[in-house]
Parts: sequence; C-alpha cells; structure tokens
Amino acid sequence: MSGERLIYMPLGGAGEIGMNAYVYGYGLPGQERLIVVDLGVTFGDMDGTPGIDLILPDVAWLAERRDRIEAILVTHAHEDHVGALGLVWDKLRAPIYARKFTAAIARLKLDERGGVPDSALNVVGAWPEVLEFGPFKVGFVPISHSIPESAGLVIDTPAGRVVHSGDFKIDPTPVVGEAFDPALWAEIARPGVRALVCDSTNVFSPHPGRSEATLADNLAALLREAKGMVVATTFASNLARLQTLANAAEASGRSVCLLGRAMRRMVETAIATGLLTQFPKTISPEDAGQIPRENLLLMVTGSQGERRAAAAQLSSQGYMGLSLKEGDTFLFSSRTIPGNERPVARIMNQLSEKGVDVLDDAGGRYHVSGHANRPDLETFHDIIKPQFLIPMHGEHRHLREHMKLGEAKGLRGIIATNGMMIDLSGNAPKVAEFVEAGRTYLDGGVLIGGMDGVVRDRMRMALNGHVTVTLIVDEKDEPLGEPWCELMGLPSKGRSNADLVETLEAELGQFINRAEKRTLRDDEKLERELIRIVRQTSQAEIGKKPEVTVVVSRLA
Repeated sequence: MSGERLIYMPLGGAGEIGMNAYVYGYGLPGQERLIVVDLGVTFGDMDGTPGIDLILPDVAWLAERRDRIEAILVTHAHEDHVGALGLVWDKLRAPIYARKFTAAIARLKLDERGGVPDSALNVVGAWPEVLEFGPFKVGFVPISHSIPESAGLVIDTPAGRVVHSGDFKIDPTPVVGEAFDPALWAEIARPGVRALVCDSTNVFSPHPGRSEATLADNLAALLREAKGMVVATTFASNLARLQTLANAAEASGRSVCLLGRAMRRMVETAIATGLLTQFPKTISPEDAGQIPRENLLLMVTGSQGERRAAAAQLSSQGYMGLSLKEGDTFLFSSRTIPGNERPVARIMNQLSEKGVDVLDDAGGRYHVSGHANRPDLETFHDIIKPQFLIPMHGEHRHLREHMKLGEAKGLRGIIATNGMMIDLSGNAPKVAEFVEAGRTYLDGGVLIGGMDGVVRDRMRMALNGHVTVTLIVDEKDEPLGEPWCELMGLPSKGRSNADLVETLEAELGQFINRAEKRTLRDDEKLERELIRIVRQTSQAEIGKKPEVTVVVSRLA
C-alpha cells in the first residue's frame, strides 16, 4: 500500500554498551506492526545509581502500542539482551521467540519473576527456517559470539531485507557453538540487503579478532605449570572458555569445581540442551576442600569485581569453605568492562596481599573478545554489501567511528541513538521522529522510573548526608520545647569545634522562639524555614547542605 514505511528504532544499546532493545516496524505511519529485538539490562553502580540492582529500557512507548507488537525476538542469552524479559513482559505480553539454549536461559529469567505462561516462550530453529510475524519474515542465522547459539536476524519486509547482526565475531573455531560461515552470509546477502544494523563494540580495535581456539595452549600451559591451586574467573556465559579451562584442568590432573550460581546454572543448562557434551565431571565445594591444592581448579563468577560474587568473596574471607593462600594463582580470563576497573583492581590487590599470583589479560594470552574488531567489521560489510549501514551496540563514539568506517568504503547510513526513529523506506535513511527513551530502575524488588527522583534523592543523601528535624506544636500553636535534630552521614563537629547537633538545634531554637504565630500555624512555611536554617548553618559549619526531613507533630 502506498505510504507504508519501514522503521527502525533503538530504545537501548545505541549510545551505550548494554541494555539492548531494538524495534522494527512496517505499515502506515502510526499504524506499523512491530517486532522487538532483545530486551536487556545493564547494571547500576555506586557512583551514578547507588543501590540500584538493574537498569532497563523504559518500554512505555511499546506498552502503549502493545496491540501492534507481533513478537519479541531474542538474539542470544547475555544479560544485556535477555535480562529485562521477566521484568517487562507483563507490560507487553507479546510472544517471545529464541533458539533452544537462549530460550532455556530466557525461561529461567522469566520464572524468576513469575507470572509468565509457558506458552509465551517459543523455541525456533536456525536458518533457513523462517517465521512470519505480520508483514515480517524472520530467520535466526547462526553467528559466532562469546555465548553459544547466538543469532543474527534476517528480517524480510515489503520494503526490503534487513540484516540485524546481533553481537558477533568472525570465529572459524569457536570451541563451543557454531562457527562464522561466510558462505552462508554471502548467500543471505545475494538478493540484496537494504540495511545492515551492526554491532559496533570493537570498532576501535585495529587488529583482526582471534579465535577462541587459540587460547587452549596458553591455558593448558598455565594449569600444568602452576604450583598451587588455580582459580579462574570469566563471564559465566562464556561456555567455550569454561570448556577450554575444564579440558586444560583435566589434562593437568586437576579436578574442576564451579563456584557461583550463575556459572553453575549456565553449565547445567548447556549440558541439558546438548551444547556441552564432553564437559568434565565437576566436584562440590565440600569435596574440593579435601583435594590437594595443586590438583584443583576453581572456576568462579565475579570477573567484573561484583562484591557478592565468588571472586570477591575468595579475595577477602573465603567462599563455601574454600580460601586462597600464598602460592596460589588467580586468573582473570576476561576483559574488564569500562567502569569496572576500580572494583576489579580492589580484588586484585586483596589477592596480592594474600601472596596470590594474579594474572590478567594485559598480554592477550588468556582472553579473546566476543565482538568483531575493525577489520572483521569491514569483512562483514563486504560480505553483506548493504544499501545502508546503521551502527548499533556501542557508545556514541563507537557508532560514529563505525559510520566513518562504512563511509570510507562508500556505504551510506545514519547514526541512530536511543529514541531516534529511522525511516528506512526511501533512497536514504532519515529521522522520522524522536521518542522518549528513558530508563527504568530495579530497586530491590520494585521498578521505578528514571524521573521518579528516587535515585536523585539517594545520591544527594550519599553526597551530603541527612538531617531529621522534629518539632512538637500544641493545640494553641505554641512550640513544646525546642526542635531537636538527628544526623546521618555527617561529622559530629563543625568548623566552630562545637557539636553539630547542638549548633543546629540552637539556631533552630532561636528561630522558633521568635517565629510569628502565622508561621507556626502554616506547616509548609514552617518546614521551608527549618530546612533553610539547617542547610544554611550546615554550609557554614561543614561546607555541605544536607538533605533535610522535617517532622512537625501537632497536638489535637
């Protein structure tokens, strides 16, 4: 029908690494049928989001149009692509489609949150199987990444074919999972590809990516030559790395013990779905404690410095009855995600204080990335030969550099960040409109909006402390005594060397004693004045303006 359009819009993952959520639509403007690709999370930190467990895309725009959503498609089982499913599905209620292993992990995520029927999750086969969702025909194409059964998507529409790469690398020998197949992708590209929406994570890495299989010899040598116990941490989802480490342990006469719920669950799910068929038998932490240290490999969670994970626990007091000592070796077989350098360094230093030898991936001996480096992106561009290139999955600098890379080879395209709706129907991609693409926070067990003020208030209290002021007023609007204060997160003495509580209470008492009756009768005005005095006095005494809560109790 004339006037119909093909649209693409990221709600997360474009302008950041993590929290992936992408929308495709086809139809008349404002009436498009929609498919959603991935619903992921990112993690809070004490600097910017204190106390927040997870951060996920705001799906309000989608929820308002949920009657137009044909399907939710999940490319792979990493948290930043699947982690929000259980948290937002009830708002969207669209059927979910994923390959077998990804679906198994997704089911665990959904069951954690409860209330998602079994019929909502559907297992799909690999290309050339094609599913129809309204105006879309979609196939899940195997592609190599750092987790098995990753898929790029071929999305056919009346306006042409779109290839959504998902997260990928060019790996001919991935150890676990499917190899990158250039002939298959060339066949997919043969009819012509209108748009390639492509992973940008490693666009600044200048050398061709290395295969997972290249690590086997180095890891085997490490485990063979180490004198004491070896502990290795990596991403729990990197099943190929876990397999390589386990094989090396078996060859060197070491028993394998998995520590950390996420790692055990990943391995158990991979075995149950047939992905890991030759994984060595593992032992329990109780049995590990009875084995000579030189005959043991612990594979543990916490490669990013997570405080409650096994790696952090082992670096301090120990974990599950196991502890580290001088002569042991701790291997970080992973890349530290930007922003996690400080917690990782803290663990490394705690290990060093114990006399443990710490190895990381600074020399590239024990880790390879799961994302395509710059030359590999060029190779994929050359295979797909898209009419348009749309960079995704990266910070803005990654997207911009990826666009420059494409333009150098004659590719046209556009940089689309979260909330930017792109019309792919014409001879060049163009911005159709902008949508509010905010964030939602999981705070304990509750979802809160990014504009609710909870995180802002928490940061203010963390930075400036808190004062509670209590005042009792009788039925004649006369104060019963003077106000009193309780402090949290503030020093006990100020610049005058007097107790801060006494200084604040003295200033507040002076105000109350001279306050007019109309002020004492007006709760809002009284509160404003008490807050002003506390903050003004605190600024003079300690150089900070704390958050203030005023409690006025009135006797009937």
